[in-house]
Amino acid sequence: MVQWLKRHCSGNTGKHGRGIDRHTPCLPAAVLLTVAWAGTSMAGTGEAAAVSGTPAPAAADRVAQGIADEALRALALEALARNPGLRAGFARARAAAQKAPQVASLPDPMAEATAFLAPPETRVGPQRLMLGYSQPLPWLPKLDLREEAALHATAVLEHGVQADRLRLVTEVRRLYHELLFLDRSRETAETFLEHLIQHEEVAQARYATGVGSTQAVLKLQAEITRAERALVDLDLAEAALRARLNSLRDRPAATAVSRGSLPVAIEEAALGPRDLAALARSSRPELRAAEAGLARAETLEGLARMADKPDFNVGVTYTLVTPRDDEAARLLAPAGNGNDVFGVRGGVTLPLRRRSRAAAVQEALELRSHAVDERSGAELAIESEVGDLTQRLPLAWRRLRLLEDLLVVQAEEALESAEAGYIAGSLNTLDLFDAEHVLFEAQTATDRARADYLIGLAELEGAVGRPLVALTERGGAER
Repeated sequence: MVQWLKRHCSGNTGKHGRGIDRHTPCLPAAVLLTVAWAGTSMAGTGEAAAVSGTPAPAAADRVAQGIADEALRALALEALARNPGLRAGFARARAAAQKAPQVASLPDPMAEATAFLAPPETRVGPQRLMLGYSQPLPWLPKLDLREEAALHATAVLEHGVQADRLRLVTEVRRLYHELLFLDRSRETAETFLEHLIQHEEVAQARYATGVGSTQAVLKLQAEITRAERALVDLDLAEAALRARLNSLRDRPAATAVSRGSLPVAIEEAALGPRDLAALARSSRPELRAAEAGLARAETLEGLARMADKPDFNVGVTYTLVTPRDDEAARLLAPAGNGNDVFGVRGGVTLPLRRRSRAAAVQEALELRSHAVDERSGAELAIESEVGDLTQRLPLAWRRLRLLEDLLVVQAEEALESAEAGYIAGSLNTLDLFDAEHVLFEAQTATDRARADYLIGLAELEGAVGRPLVALTERGGAER
């Protein structure tokens, strides 16, 4: 019915519903239709439920499902399902979705009753009671724009939650790889500590026989203390990482985290299609949120420019009239004596406050300018993030290869030479310790480089919004 009013009362409205057909008898038609149909929503059921949806699966789900490590994939999916912040964000988006049917509905009608304490006397009798029913009728295209703006606002929140989900997956992966690095570092440090203890025992024996020196014993004891302190530091770091990861999946801080081990052999990841930034722009929820924000600002601008369109108020009245009982009426009853009175009434707002309307339009223009800048900022941020990662990852791979293929090999050879010299008697315990310490540091640096490269891959997948494996397969198919 409201659609009928739009067709017959809006005239040639143009883009934002401007203008009205002066030859259409809108007010009487609106009165009759309002009496027959009061207070129903302008939007149909399907329109009220048409909240902006995100593609399935979302970017976070694609990335999480593409994780090869089963333990890590389980952690990521658990965090997506249990994270309190995400649940709060979804609840806020669901609440915002209920705004559209509210702003798209006509205002509630009003029923009035007036009882005359001193009934006014008329020719056909005194008026005892007057009943009224009225329905405010905004300029109907305004309701359309209000609903559209509410839907866009809901889309902004929905895409914002999806962006939070994608960041959550990346953060879970980063924490997981940091834990794997700590596990490997602990293994390396424990092995180094065992060797230090053995060397210290040998140095004690050599000193007891008068061959060794006190300096070697003291230095090895100091290094043992340092190694034990390093193990305590690793335990502290693991506790902090575990607490942070458990908070993301809504678990107690001390809950154990199931995990594998840091991969020893890592293959260089092919980055797939050349233009990763273009793929990121098509996948990242942040950009979609910015586009929805711009669409909302444009809708609000159209609504502000429609402020000079009048709103209406239509209704009917009924007045109860009782028959006259005075002497003149008894002698000669007037025609229609005691007949009730029915009336139709209508009103229209007068948009005279030009200063207020101009300010509203200027506010909408500023909001639109802000939304345009936000969208541009989101595009630049995505391009910068992807560009930075695609430049750093090859360098991280080169560093890993230098450490693994050269430095560790050289340190192992130096240790073998030191052991041979120690057996031959040309080198002492401190010389052997120095060679082992160099190998320990090289192994730790290599494990750090492995973890950094895996974290970089996770960040790149989060920046693109897709697994790199899928991108590689797609790129190969395109070629």
